[in-house]
Amino acid sequence: MNPKSILGRYLAKQIIYNFIAVLLMVLGVVLLFEVVELLRKASNREDVTFWFIMEMALTKMPRTLDMVFPFVMMIAAMVTFWRVSKTNEFVVIRAAGVSIWGFLTPVLFAVFALGVLNITVMNPIAAKMYEIYETLDYRFDTRNPNAVLFSDKGLWTREALDEDTFQVMQAKSARQENDDSLFLRDVSILEMNRKSQPERRIEAFVATLNDGYFDLKDLKIYAAGKPVETLSSLKYKTALTVDRIKENFVEPDAISFWDLPGTISFYEHSGFSALKHKLRYYSLLASPFLLCSMVLVAAVFALRPNNRRGGVMFLIVGGISTGFVVYFLSQLIYAFGLNGDIPGVLAVWTPTLIATLVSVSLLLHLEDG
Repeated sequence: MNPKSILGRYLAKQIIYNFIAVLLMVLGVVLLFEVVELLRKASNREDVTFWFIMEMALTKMPRTLDMVFPFVMMIAAMVTFWRVSKTNEFVVIRAAGVSIWGFLTPVLFAVFALGVLNITVMNPIAAKMYEIYETLDYRFDTRNPNAVLFSDKGLWTREALDEDTFQVMQAKSARQENDDSLFLRDVSILEMNRKSQPERRIEAFVATLNDGYFDLKDLKIYAAGKPVETLSSLKYKTALTVDRIKENFVEPDAISFWDLPGTISFYEHSGFSALKHKLRYYSLLASPFLLCSMVLVAAVFALRPNNRRGGVMFLIVGGISTGFVVYFLSQLIYAFGLNGDIPGVLAVWTPTLIATLVSVSLLLHLEDG
């Protein structure tokens, strides 16, 4: 069936409307639980206001919704398919000569479009909100309403200077001065070759990370075979940015879909492990296909000419149970991928492929029967 046909547009609108309705209900439930939990944690805190609690709950909500997004889509698909079956619209469509695959085509097209919209538009917004939540959570734990310190246990970074040299920088503390500037104290920069042999060491009392360079103050330079050089200031070129350093202290979930490829490339070039970021990026790429597989799972239970075989209870129990199995399987395989036991691409795509192939097989059986 052509998704642009009248019937195709009707089915696409139905799945989108039901998805929005289910999403709003889940949003309300998630927000309620988050607020209750935060109020419980802040019950003996006089310095925490209700509006601060609401801000924390609202900024954390996108990450929680990202975890349940496939379930929301599956429930919306089950509601859509159950309605067209109950009103006999499915019977009329089939009697008109439309196969089950023709019926599902506009629905899958709409769901895939929602998945693409989610990772390209909504994900950057959600990542920014979760980054704000991490800052608020740090302020909540430290009881400092203005805290912007990344780490009070020190900062370590590694960066490739060229093909033969890389540097390791350590600072005892780091705090953000403004949106694009970072203040570091007791900075030590060690330049080494690819054989990990030291070539030069720079010790600075303070440093400020600006756009493209470290502004070192009160520093000493130690080099093999040369006397110690003392300088009042030095501009040290770097590819690091405030955002890059912040990414050392945030989860990959707080990094936008559009920023992940650059982050992965930077870490790999600098010698860091980017496995968590790769898996996050692969999972975002696979998410539209995972949503489509959940729609196929819903179709197995809800697309029937009549609802007398097991009725609504079979629909609810069977659909939710299968959804939890798919989710548990995806999390289990994802954990294997994080540990490096299986390739990242396989860890992300296996649950989607299994759910899709099993659902297609059952739908083929129902089509023939």
